[in-house]
Amino acid sequence: MSRRRIPSRSLSLFAAAAAALCAVPALVAAPSASAAPLPLPYHHDVLPYLGHLAPDAAAHRPAGRRGDHLTITVRHSGAGRTDGRFELYCHPRGGSHFDARHACDRLDRMTRWGKDLFAPVPQGAQCTMMYGGPAQAHVTGTWSGRQVNADFRRTNGCEIERWGRFEPMLPKTVS
Repeated sequence: MSRRRIPSRSLSLFAAAAAALCAVPALVAAPSASAAPLPLPYHHDVLPYLGHLAPDAAAHRPAGRRGDHLTITVRHSGAGRTDGRFELYCHPRGGSHFDARHACDRLDRMTRWGKDLFAPVPQGAQCTMMYGGPAQAHVTGTWSGRQVNADFRRTNGCEIERWGRFEPMLPKTVS
């Protein structure tokens, strides 16, 4: 009786097919919540053309203006020209902000679908205990279809780093 040798390529294909068959019951038994559809990202520059508006987008937009709008109030930054209340409009750009073009560009680069761009430093974060100065900022408005109500301070390493990520929407500070 002669023994026929099965090529190793055939064995690897057979092993891959067997592994795929074993995975099917696991997929069927997976919780149905993981198969839920994800919501589509909303950006109010596109959807008005399709005849849709966010539920509260029109209420917070000045007449004749579309796009993202933030009101930034800065105190104790160390420079008189950057302290005060500024309006920042993006898409299209404008307002009284001291560097609207760079601020809008930076915020656009930082925006990620499904992430809260303006989220505070997480509770329990381990931060260096360094003081970055008395600068404070409060930001309200709408960005990417989401309401914004965020506070910024420079009271520890995490808050200093967060402030730095938002420059030039927030001013560089003099400590």
